[in-house]
Amino acid sequence: MTIVCNTSPISNLAAIGQLLVLQQVYGNITIPQAVADEIAKVATIYAQAALVPSQPWINVQSVGDPTTVQRLRGRKLDGGESEAIALALELDPELLIIDEQLGREIAVNEGLKKPLIFALH
Repeated sequence: MTIVCNTSPISNLAAIGQLLVLQQVYGNITIPQAVADEIAKVATIYAQAALVPSQPWINVQSVGDPTTVQRLRGRKLDGGESEAIALALELDPELLIIDEQLGREIAVNEGLKKPLIFALH
């Protein structure tokens, strides 16, 4: 099963010490490089976020088509959201985990039929 994940679900779970919930529920997840970079920035705040690069169940994968990312960035998405949606368009995952409303709407408008959405606020 292929799962693509945006930054917020990972960083929010790390903030409450529950990063491993993603592995327990989904097994392996794939994140784009921009998400890995965004998580690295919050690693100084949330100790569990610092563990992300060493987790064997988190696969970092580059987006193959940077023009898709640029097009999505033009729709007011940040780098992590843009790359997560672009990677999902390339991989056709079973699930895209993205919690921002604009990102969810754009993912559906881009043709992704299976986004899993949750918010940790």
